Parts: sequence; structure tokens; C-alpha cells
Amino acid sequence: MIPYKDDNPSRTFPAVTISLIVVNGAVFLLFRLQGMRFFEAAVIHFGMIPFEFWHGRNLPLSPGLSPYLTLLTSMFMHGGLLHVAGNMLYLWIFGDNVEDFFGHFRYLFFYLACGVVAAFAQLVFNPGSHLPMVGASGAIAGVLGAYLVLYPKARVHVLALVFFFVTTIRVPASLILAFWFVLQVLSSLPATAVQAGGVAYYAHIGGFAAGYLWVRSRRRKRRLRGIWLN
Repeated sequence: MIPYKDDNPSRTFPAVTISLIVVNGAVFLLFRLQGMRFFEAAVIHFGMIPFEFWHGRNLPLSPGLSPYLTLLTSMFMHGGLLHVAGNMLYLWIFGDNVEDFFGHFRYLFFYLACGVVAAFAQLVFNPGSHLPMVGASGAIAGVLGAYLVLYPKARVHVLALVFFFVTTIRVPASLILAFWFVLQVLSSLPATAVQAGGVAYYAHIGGFAAGYLWVRSRRRKRRLRGIWLN
């Protein structure tokens, strides 16, 4: 199932969500249009390499940038066109409503914080890797977790394969987001690790859990505050 829009209009203009999409797209094009060799060097340079982070030093292939700064820079790098397009599609569908909930500046902080948590999840479970981790999917996973708490009954339009035919259906957000999360968990298990390729499933899981728990705790505090004031 591939989502492409939701029936959940935002109340305010999603300035941060659109800005993030523009920045991610521009960064990808900036490096990719300069040739594959330059692009691959940029991915290594700005991507987060777990071995570098834990040892506090750069590998010979990625000199210069502090390993700790790559916690942030890696969120704006992507490994290919489908990678950045898929991430930005999910951000476009679900980000505007979460931005409504937080407000623009708090939403940006939330997005970046979820990305950092997601990176640490990958760091903990894959500490010795020399492969660079790039992509906004950890931060966007946090947005998905928040959306699940806030709008579980919102309808999401998805492309689905039914008896060898591609059709469109509307499903509750809770179904599509729960399916996405379970898929990440199953893909991270040792039995499927060989088939996982270079996908940072632990980052997806960590980011989603961070967004879900963050928003759930905020909503609980609001309810308790309302009860106390009454």
C-alpha cells in the first residue's frame, strides 16, 4: 500500500513542512547534479557513520566534518531519487497536520529531535558500522508516530494491488501507520536482516516511538490540566 494523500485538511499554512521538503530536495539535487562521484563523496562526508560517532574520529574516507554534527546533516542527505521522493511524499501527507498541533517552531524542534533519537537508535543497535546513514526517514517516522496519536481515524488514500490490478482505497490512518511500523519491526529482526540491505530500520523504529510517546504524553498532560482547572 502506497499512501498519496489524506482527508485531513490543515488549519494553518504548513510553512515548516514545505520548507523541509524544499530543502531536502534542493540538497539532493545540489550534490547529485555534480556527478555520481561527487554525490557519493558527499553522502559519506555528511552521512552519520556509527563507528566514527562512537570513536570520536573520522575514517579516512570522510575527513573534516565532526562525527557529532552528522547527527543533523545526515537528515538532509539521501541516497537516491526514490529515497528522497518517498520520504518527502510521507512528509507532505502527514506533516502538515502535525505542524498544526505543535505550531511552526515547536514542530521544527520536534522534527529534528525525533531525527536525533532515530539516529541514536541506529547507533545503539549497529555501533560498529562503517556505512553512512542518510535520510530524513527517522525524523519523518516521528511525524508518523505523532499523526497516529492525533488523527487515528483520518482517512488516507492509498494505491493498492488487488488481484493484479492497481486501485485506490481509503483506509484509516491507524491501519496504514500501524502496518508501516510493524513492517519496520519485522524487517529489523535477525531472520530478515540479510534482506534488509542498507535500510536503517532501527532508526525508523526509534523515530516512530519517539514521536508517538512525545505527543501521547503532551495530550495526557493537557487532559490532566483540564481536569485540574475544572
